[in-house]
Amino acid sequence: MKKLIFIVAIFAIALTQISFAQDSTNQTQTKLSQLLNSYYNIKDALVAGDASMASASAEVFVKTANGIDYKVISEGNIHALLKDAGSVSETKDLKKQREKFATLSANMITLAKSIKLGTKPAYETYCPMKKSSWLSDSKTIKNPYYGNAMLSCGNVVETINQ
Repeated sequence: MKKLIFIVAIFAIALTQISFAQDSTNQTQTKLSQLLNSYYNIKDALVAGDASMASASAEVFVKTANGIDYKVISEGNIHALLKDAGSVSETKDLKKQREKFATLSANMITLAKSIKLGTKPAYETYCPMKKSSWLSDSKTIKNPYYGNAMLSCGNVVETINQ
């Protein structure tokens, strides 16, 4: 009888640990998805030429990135993302935001290629005039570096399956 109780107890503990691990994995994936969506919001604000919205979206990105465990994204990568997004959030100068967005995009592209950030494909898009890329959730070109001045400048260079 004692063996049966012991086996049941071990089994219950194992199931509880599996449940906690799954919850942790789901929370991590949710944070990564939020990070990618925050990035897309920055991009969309730059496409629209809305410096205030880009700044606010970058603040959300920073808060989200600060909530991600270094076991998921390395400390160095998190700091690089925080530096880039922080620079976007600290200014209302659209030209400066777009310059910093190029570095943020390069780091996000590298990250998207190394870990799963979302459930839908991300599209690496390249602007030959700026000689910079960005991530998009759509194959439709909407250039964040030039906005309405050159809205459709660029092309999809890679589909990153998430």
